[in-house]
Amino acid sequence: MKKPFILGTIFARGGSKGIPGKNLKPLAGKPLIAYAIEAGLGIPLIDRLIVSTDDDKIAEVSRQYGAEVPFMRPAELAADNSPELLSWKHALTTMKKDFACRADILVSLPATSPLRSREDIMRCIKLLLDSKADIVVTVKEAERNPYFNMLTMDKDSNARVVIAGKKKIACRQEAPVVYDMTTVAYAARVPYILSAASIMEGRVKAVVVPRERALDIDTLFDFELAEFLASRKKERS
Repeated sequence: MKKPFILGTIFARGGSKGIPGKNLKPLAGKPLIAYAIEAGLGIPLIDRLIVSTDDDKIAEVSRQYGAEVPFMRPAELAADNSPELLSWKHALTTMKKDFACRADILVSLPATSPLRSREDIMRCIKLLLDSKADIVVTVKEAERNPYFNMLTMDKDSNARVVIAGKKKIACRQEAPVVYDMTTVAYAARVPYILSAASIMEGRVKAVVVPRERALDIDTLFDFELAEFLASRKKERS
């Protein structure tokens, strides 16, 4: 059987508001995006690694670390409210139309998860290849549980558990296990991406990632925590 062509992708826009310049902000001595690039380049199953960005500086730094930047992303796909799925579609159609690159599988490695391991990425790809899933996402066990300690509250401050079942749950261990989706890695079949309106509408499988590798940088606190963990890992290696 012919090996499917796997396109590795990193989608990194320049207009981050939570942390200005986030994707290029130095983390333990390297730009944040460098971690995703190095992870992608270290995966033998990935045939080609590209960065999709609207920012010239991100493009320049990405090339310095070994990624391709064959096109610039349109501004309308790089706004705060631009759905990530549309950028996936744009990358695939542009690579096929302008660069004769017909991918079978897309692997997305968001720059905001610098603590991922190569093992996490490989597990996603292999689960997709070995199953009939349309997409494989990464998750971590959630710290809060809607059956036990996640609450809703009305305008009068009356609170109740988000999901109140018939069985009374006295402790978190008795509640069904729930997961938070992470940005560690996504692996998806190209025909599914091109036809889907949402990444979760098809056959979705998930790989569980340890909490220490699943940090998603969204705030300055997240960044400081990631820098501490990355620096500690660097010292131990």
